[in-house]
Amino acid sequence: MTIKDLLVHIDQTKASQVRLEAGLRLAERFGAHLTALYLAAEPFVRSMAGYHLPADVVREHLRHAEAEADPVFAAARQAAEQRGVDLETRLETGSLDRLPAILARIARNADLIVVGEPNPAESGTDETALVEAAFMDTGRPALVIPYLGAKALPPERVLVAWDGSREAARAVHDALPLLRLAAEVVILIVDAGKHGPRFGPQPGAGILAHLGRHGVAARVKAVESGGAAIAGLILAQADAEKADLVIMGGYGHSRLREMILGGVTRHMLERMSVPVLFAH
Repeated sequence: MTIKDLLVHIDQTKASQVRLEAGLRLAERFGAHLTALYLAAEPFVRSMAGYHLPADVVREHLRHAEAEADPVFAAARQAAEQRGVDLETRLETGSLDRLPAILARIARNADLIVVGEPNPAESGTDETALVEAAFMDTGRPALVIPYLGAKALPPERVLVAWDGSREAARAVHDALPLLRLAAEVVILIVDAGKHGPRFGPQPGAGILAHLGRHGVAARVKAVESGGAAIAGLILAQADAEKADLVIMGGYGHSRLREMILGGVTRHMLERMSVPVLFAH
């Protein structure tokens, strides 16, 4: 198992340059193909039965989107050429509410998706739905990069937030290529006593043995939350362990056909201080 096909979402923001750099580093390390995807929202028109935008309006929008994307693509190609990375650029347009679905459709053909921490102050829109779709709707893991940047990729120190769930198991499995490269891996277990059936008599022993069979040396660290917010506790432990990456399951529940993020997942996205690999 390795990473050979990466997708990174790019745009005109400064944070996009951080995401691109993360994608290029990983593509260079794994000898992977990298697709840089630029999504452009079409003009908004109130829904009217049988009404479509005039063809000249659609053409003008496409020209505008291409003009915006061209310098972003040019910079990406130059950076990829300097690193010797095989890069493909792709522009997709759609209504704002359809962009997450477009990203998900394309991302299902990648091994790993690189997206950015939502930052409405810079982008002008709330991109939480886009980030959510990258790991909730694809069957693929998503690496979410803080807009402030990533310390080291591939990571040297990794913190795995392990709760024994299906989602956590999926995340660990999907992260194996990165875990094998890490110098240190910590399996963080929070409130093991409250989740005994998930862990068995020795919390963390099973996943520790499993990772060892894949050549990943790890250690278990069990902590009590004491009622503190779990997301904040995970990030505090990541800081204490000097982790370059957190790996965890992405959680949500369905409501009226919409996927609503679980509390810990949502809070992690709101206060990221380190890249997080989510899988669902």
